[in-house]
Formats: sequence, structure tokens, C-alpha cells
Amino acid sequence: MSADDDLKTLAPALKAEMLAEALPYIKRFFDKTIVIKYGGNAMTDPKLQDCFARDVVLLKLVGMNPVVVHGGGPQIDDLLKRVGKQGKFIQGMRVTDDETMNIVEMVLGGQVNKDIVNLINKHGGKAVGLTGADGAFIRARKLMMPDKEHPGEVLDIGQVGEITQIDPSIITFLDSGDFIPVIAPIGVGAAGETYNINADLVAGKLAEVLKAEKLVLLTNTPGVLDKEGKLLTGLTPRQIDDLVADGTLSGGMLPKISSALDAARSGVNSVHIIDGRVEHCLLLEILTHHGVGTMIKSK
Repeated sequence: MSADDDLKTLAPALKAEMLAEALPYIKRFFDKTIVIKYGGNAMTDPKLQDCFARDVVLLKLVGMNPVVVHGGGPQIDDLLKRVGKQGKFIQGMRVTDDETMNIVEMVLGGQVNKDIVNLINKHGGKAVGLTGADGAFIRARKLMMPDKEHPGEVLDIGQVGEITQIDPSIITFLDSGDFIPVIAPIGVGAAGETYNINADLVAGKLAEVLKAEKLVLLTNTPGVLDKEGKLLTGLTPRQIDDLVADGTLSGGMLPKISSALDAARSGVNSVHIIDGRVEHCLLLEILTHHGVGTMIKSK
């Protein structure tokens, strides 16, 4: 039975109680910016896609300012395989040669971005799709990855960028017009060259620049887990540093943790790494007492 079927069977009084529970959160976060990184299963499962779009529209309608930054790893991998290429990652970052960059731009800036925009609009929102190259609002330079096996040396992983500057004016303008920005993580360099940037890092930096109330990262896990697989929450930046140092956090979780820590240390009140496989996970995390992941506090 789906969440919608469950809702239909609830008594009216219980439905009213659930709505009333959301009221203090609606008041608390009214006119606040919520940056949401959308990725993982939530992007590939049709039911979860639908839930995500409806959640974003509802947050906007109750007075919040959601800003969506999306990934698209599975879709990029699918197209790479169709052209005979195998995706490669180093420290959670996709190695991006010229051909791969063309595919990244095609998939993220074209297919995925437009699909998300259309889905949000279908449910009554006013979404506008962007890449960081639009208005050059995400400035980037080539990222040189430190080589962990050879200290002091760096790895060239192709057209992967690190953010040098974000101009928030276009996002602020869209928010003021009740539009929902949907952003593909592509940056632009000084000579107009484009860069593939990890979506978690774009979401984190954008949350800092916009002085967001929350940064929410959707994942394919319940959240941050300890070595025994137990969910951890209410973590401080210091505790996160310890989990990275002892190897509890590694691989694809590293960009998410880096993004979360930078945002938390730069004034974003709370960062949430949540389970995107749960239907309506955004509403559960933002508008109820029941969290569905890990919260990282700013202090």
C-alpha cells in the first residue's frame, strides 16, 4: 500500500492533527530559503519523482523558498555506456574528459533539468531551469585533486571544476517572482569553458551564498551511519571530522560531508542528509517531528 493509499484510510481527526503538526514549522520557516540537492533513487523511481515534485511545490505554496540543485549520475552513466565509455570516479568525483563533458552537459543541462522542471510545473509550481553557465552565475576553475597515495602531488581528473564565485542575483530574482529555480551543476570558467561540478558541492556553496535556513541533501542511504550501521543525527562539525578521520565516512559520501560541513560552518543553520528513498521525505524532514536522516548542526 502506498503513502497516498494509507492517507485515504486515516480518520479525519488524525489528518487534521497531522496538518496541525506542520503549522509551527510553516511559521518558523516562512520566507526562508531551503536549498535541496536532489539525487539518488528519488530521481529514478517514478513514484519518488512524483513525491519530490509535490513536496517542493507545497513548500513554495506555504511561503518557503525552495531552490533545487540536481545531480544525474545514473543518467550520465547510461549514456556513457551507450557510446562505449565506462564512468570512473576518484574520491567521489567523476573523471571528465572532453567527450564525457559533452555528455554531462547534454544530460544535466538538457534531459534531467527539463524533466524536473516539467514535473514540478505539472504539480502546480513555476519552475525555471538553469545551469551555472546561464548568466555565468556559477564561476569555476579547474579542480586539481590531491593525490592521497602520493602526498604533495595532484591528480588531473579533466574538466571537473571547483567553484570560485556564485552570483546569487538571478536566484533572488526568481524567488521574488514565486519561481522555483532548478539548477544543473555546471560551472563556467574565465574563458567560457564549462566544468562538471559535484552537485553536493554546488548545493552547499549556494546555501552559503543565499544564507539559507537549511541545506537538504537527498541520498540513497538512511543518512550518516556509524561502523555498525546505526543512524547518527544531531552531529556537530567536530564529530563529523572525527568520522572522516577514522574512515567511517568515505567514497561517495565525502563530497556530501564536505558540502555539509562548509555550509554548517558558514552560517547555514542546519544541514540534513536524508533518505531520498522514503516517500515525501522532504515534508517529513521539514514539516514534522519525525526526521528521516541525519541533521548536522551549525555548532
